Amino acid sequence: MPFAAIAAHWQACRIAGHALTINATFLDRIDMTPKKPHRPLTLRDVSEASGVSEMTVSRVLRNRGDVSAATREKVLTAAKTLGYVPNKIAGGLASQRVNLVAVVIPSLSNLVFPDVLGGISAELDDTGLQPVIGVSNYSPAREEMVLYDMLSWRPSGVILAGLEHSKAAIAMLTNSGIPIVEIMDVDGTGIDTLVGISHHRAGREMADRILAADYRRIGFVGTHMPEDHRARKRLIGFEEGLAEKGVQLEAREYYQGGSSLLKGRELTQRILARAPDLDFIYFSNDMIGAGGLLHCLDEGYDIPNKVGLAGFNGVDLLDGLPVRLTTTDARRHDIGRRAARLIAGKDPAPADRTIALTPTFLAGDTIRTPR
Repeated sequence: MPFAAIAAHWQACRIAGHALTINATFLDRIDMTPKKPHRPLTLRDVSEASGVSEMTVSRVLRNRGDVSAATREKVLTAAKTLGYVPNKIAGGLASQRVNLVAVVIPSLSNLVFPDVLGGISAELDDTGLQPVIGVSNYSPAREEMVLYDMLSWRPSGVILAGLEHSKAAIAMLTNSGIPIVEIMDVDGTGIDTLVGISHHRAGREMADRILAADYRRIGFVGTHMPEDHRARKRLIGFEEGLAEKGVQLEAREYYQGGSSLLKGRELTQRILARAPDLDFIYFSNDMIGAGGLLHCLDEGYDIPNKVGLAGFNGVDLLDGLPVRLTTTDARRHDIGRRAARLIAGKDPAPADRTIALTPTFLAGDTIRTPR
């Protein structure tokens, strides 16, 4: 199969994703200098980097011809380091681009991303561009392979969730020569253009709202943070907001795996058993927050007087609950639309290459009215 050798090599040598190292002063250290994509890489670039002829590079990348193991390894390593992706579209296609937009998201089961995809689809509908979806399963290595396959078909642009990617993925995207829009987050350095919200800001604002409502014994329930970078940034902002008023989290409950109502029920029961005096629980997303709410209602808690609750995202699931969960609207549909407009050329990219939307607090029924 064409390019089988480099694809196999890529998978065998994939680079673990590098996460942003963030602490309480992380915003001061973020480099927001705009970066523009380089020109597309060619066989000549790989030839020069590996020190062998373009013909030999072509034979290696197509897994054809008699090439020594040492030369093959040299070429494959140079291609991976540069971020070179072979071109799978017909050589006679004048534009060397297809009318596809690569969209890479972490999950299809997460209620957050269908809204994003809906926004993307709505804006591309009249452009002749078609979104093609790839799923990373929150794995940097998986994202790298998805991008490699998608970029080999020379899409007209890429929309992908998050700012944290492997070094190889960054090299491929930087050298693709097409518009790249990273979505959902603006707390970090982008490859080309960012569209999203500040999760750090969202966490701080929720802390301010909770403290203004006179809650002080606060717990947190959420995912383990190594892969969920956006939840980690919210928690950092949340704890900073609490600390400014002399308050610290009294309890934390973490879990791995997907979010569900059942998981929210279990985790809420667990954290309240360990810390029965908690008067507020902040959940990293609405799904587990809704499960926590159902548990508290079943146990007869006085909400929001005995225990207050808040989630994050503002998903439609909350419309069907007997009590409206306090949450933050993460502007998912708007993010999808704005990203697609950039790819389609409907909107120009801003000078600072960042479109920061404002997360919106939704009070609901599970937080007291500030005095």
